[in-house]
Amino acid sequence: MEASALKLPIHKHLLYPSTRFLYARCDGCFLEGHIYGGYRCNESDCYNNGFPGTGGWFHKECGESPSEINHPSHPQHLLVFTVGIDYKPCHMCGKAVKSGYCCAICDFFIDVACAQKPPPPQAIEHPMFHEHSLVCTNGFKSCEICKVYTNEGCAYECLTCKDVHFHLDCVNQSREVNHSSHSSHILEFVTSESLSENAEKTCILCGKESQHVLYHCSKCNFSICIYCKRNPPPLTVEHTKTHKHKLSLLSRRVSFTCNVCGLQGDRSPYACIQCSFLVHRECIDLPRVININRHDHRISLTDHIGHGGNLRCGVCHQSVDQYCGGYTCPTCPDFVVHSSCPIKYGGYTCPTVWNGVELEGIPEEEVIPPFNVVGDNLIKHFSHQNHILRLESDGTSTHDEKTRCEACVSPVYSDPVYSCEECDFILHETCANLPLKKRLPFRNIQFKLYAPDMDSYEAFQCYACKTMFSGFRYVTNGINIDVRCGTFSELEFYDFLDHPLYYGYDIMYPRCGACQTDLSPHMLTCDDCDFTADFRCFNLPRVVKYKDDEPPLSLCYGEEDPKGKYWCDICEGKTNPKEWFYTCSHSGVTLHVQCVFGDFSFLMPRRLMESSRYCKFEVVPNNHCFRPFCACCQSRCRGPFFLKFSYPEIRYICSEGCFYNRKRIIEVRSTI
Repeated sequence: MEASALKLPIHKHLLYPSTRFLYARCDGCFLEGHIYGGYRCNESDCYNNGFPGTGGWFHKECGESPSEINHPSHPQHLLVFTVGIDYKPCHMCGKAVKSGYCCAICDFFIDVACAQKPPPPQAIEHPMFHEHSLVCTNGFKSCEICKVYTNEGCAYECLTCKDVHFHLDCVNQSREVNHSSHSSHILEFVTSESLSENAEKTCILCGKESQHVLYHCSKCNFSICIYCKRNPPPLTVEHTKTHKHKLSLLSRRVSFTCNVCGLQGDRSPYACIQCSFLVHRECIDLPRVININRHDHRISLTDHIGHGGNLRCGVCHQSVDQYCGGYTCPTCPDFVVHSSCPIKYGGYTCPTVWNGVELEGIPEEEVIPPFNVVGDNLIKHFSHQNHILRLESDGTSTHDEKTRCEACVSPVYSDPVYSCEECDFILHETCANLPLKKRLPFRNIQFKLYAPDMDSYEAFQCYACKTMFSGFRYVTNGINIDVRCGTFSELEFYDFLDHPLYYGYDIMYPRCGACQTDLSPHMLTCDDCDFTADFRCFNLPRVVKYKDDEPPLSLCYGEEDPKGKYWCDICEGKTNPKEWFYTCSHSGVTLHVQCVFGDFSFLMPRRLMESSRYCKFEVVPNNHCFRPFCACCQSRCRGPFFLKFSYPEIRYICSEGCFYNRKRIIEVRSTI
């Protein structure tokens, strides 16, 4: 951690100088683009929604904004920097922001970006790119020069032509420029349509393809975008943690392997010629020590991974070059990550893997165990502090289907368990050792283990598998993950595949290869097998008991070439042999997965539960001589458990779909 932290009036937290390149929105001027040589905040709550580049970053000019200014747009009074609760429109450009310079006397307000430049003229009489005069306006459809739509900020409109608008910055472009990135020739302002088919239409510096206008050198086939023309990267960079020598910008198309991240690049690296060192500009000044949501330990940046083997990145799962830099774990030698992946991966289609906090120089958090040992095979667990739990691990205590673990709500049978001699509280030994805090791929901040009180059982829907659950859960920011999904580990091999599974997120809801449905965007994938499974199917137990006097059934992972037809012994319906199902080779019994578990098998049986306020129900085993009718769908309850509501009268619910639709349908039927 750097010692040069500054407390600047523009932000509530300390800010640190940074030489990192990134595409972000500045929290001072709210302009979006590449930031270099600015300031960053090292607090995770400034990473808006956990997506990189959306909070805690400032241009150098914005971060060093003074607390008071005199501005020509309001010369009569002093303007004071303020950060408000509500958005206010800037009097110069019309953009609504929370921070800026305000006059307490006149309530005049301008944002930080407008405070750094003179007020725009109200009219332009001889614009370079249009034959008529232009007048200042706020909000418009599309700029005639760059073709980018916006409804914020200062713009110019032609009153002679209908619906003709221009950005202020675009209308002030020069026809020709001498640019630092291409000092040998003049760059001309051209439209991409006017260039030949093989001309370079992608910015050499940032890689952004121009949709309409750019600056171009026809002699060298060199092009840059408008933004890079206004905000060029520095020609040299000094950052000794990245490289011991000064780095120089090589502004041209060139194929190279980045020495920091080991990945390929195709344009404008920074180079040290004497060391043959090439680096993406985004890989300069990377964080040295971080936590990511794909691993429980801290990982550290190294300039040379150094051990061989078939290394795969723990984030993108692509190969990692052992001769380049990357992130490694001091505890787990086989865990490596491309140095660019923690910053690169993020957005609304992929939960961010890094929380934006740099941990170099910050002591590690103490790991608190979930229980205290109070004697031989005796513990006091955080979830059951009033009583002592005793370990039963010799296999002599065999429990039936009715005895379930309070954490995972699964039968314990002859598994090693911790049990309470004073009440019916029981935990699998593995569940008793669940960590109190854990990093999970669903968010980039830690989850905390929550255990409900025995007197107030609450049912919730797991965020990952969408299953109704009443046991222990991992919680953060209103997201609940049941402990079955919370114990998933990447890079492990599972019995139904020859390769490890990785977490994936897909908003298109890909079809699960096990049940052929699309239940959730949270999936587990194997790139080698092109296999995808949702968390609900992945969590299925490999062996289940169907009847006490019959052998257990094993989970079958489908048959690619089925030789016959299968029929479920519970519902007597046909079973698709390409989907997962339960079967026994000795008895020939075949069961649908849904018929074995239904929707309520992971709610603790025979207990009064609460799903939301004023919604209480009892989980009842469906083992009576008759099956009750569902109050919602009017069919007999077929699953192994159903829900019993006793207020205002006794009603039964057979499935999760009926549970969520019960109120509307029951109210309609009661009026008929």
